Amino acid sequence: MRIGIVNDLPMAVEALKRALAFKSTLKVAWVARNGAEAVELCAKDTPDLVLMDLLMPVMDGIEATKKIMARSPCAILVVTVSVGANAWRVFEAMGHGALDAVDTPALGTGDQREGAAPLLAKIEIIGKLASDRSAGTQSPFGSATTAAAATAASHTRLLAIGASAGGPAALAKVLSGLPKDFPAAVVVIQHVDVQFAAGMAEWLSRDSALPVRLAVEGERPLPGVVLLAGTNDHLTLLAGGTLSYTPRPREYVYRPSVDVFFQSVTRFWPGEAVGVLLTGMGRDGAVGLKAMRNQGRHTFTQDQATSAVYGMPKAAATLDAAVEILPLDRIAARIVAVFAAKNKGR
Repeated sequence: MRIGIVNDLPMAVEALKRALAFKSTLKVAWVARNGAEAVELCAKDTPDLVLMDLLMPVMDGIEATKKIMARSPCAILVVTVSVGANAWRVFEAMGHGALDAVDTPALGTGDQREGAAPLLAKIEIIGKLASDRSAGTQSPFGSATTAAAATAASHTRLLAIGASAGGPAALAKVLSGLPKDFPAAVVVIQHVDVQFAAGMAEWLSRDSALPVRLAVEGERPLPGVVLLAGTNDHLTLLAGGTLSYTPRPREYVYRPSVDVFFQSVTRFWPGEAVGVLLTGMGRDGAVGLKAMRNQGRHTFTQDQATSAVYGMPKAAATLDAAVEILPLDRIAARIVAVFAAKNKGR
């Protein structure tokens, strides 16, 4: 894997080079001292992965991520001195297409291999995402086109949303378009590490008329409440309509997986449901959205023009999984209209 490093601090660059040296398959393609240099270098020599700092002169990492994804898109991992202290900047960068974030490894006197481990683990996951050709092509539950099975009848309506790279900004746009009296429960599956989940729920709450919080094991989705998957395990519905976290399927590189949740909707949600698949890298969610459509549920995908990364929506479009393919700024209004029409038809 060829890697570009974007950082204005020589000590940080050296720390990253030493960390990458622990894996013989990782090669430094170039080093940029600021975001503007990174944009130009990506255009001339697009690497497999960019390690992007956030706070730099000339152009910061957020703007650089935005420009790179528009001009010469590639995988971007935010690497900054303190992810926790810069959480909201991380979400902004992820909203423009960055995949994940990790602290810059330290050059301390301790075990440098141990210090490099979190960065190398993130790079390994991104490498699997970039090369994945199988995830999202099979159902994690087997056939999911049969009628929903539930132990008790339910009249609660559900909006299920999946997103990945570029997702935070797209989710904020959709949620901001839902009214405070929105009649359905909302469950969101965003590919995000557990350490960012709570902060992302808070970040999404800024522009949402609906309360946004992390989903809790054993609870039921409630109308007018947005629940965000909050661990590195998969969020799924159980037969009684309650939510649960599960590590299975363990082989799924997408964690939490949109497909796992969408497929559980087709099996265990007896009420009305609408599925939405937004911007993201890879194929996660496409098969699950197709299963929802096969049951007669209304499904949406984001169009190519407004997607930060047109991977997951493209996979869904290829499967004819979407009833409607729309630009981002039209999705919320159509969701509201669909639920309103369903309400009149009751």
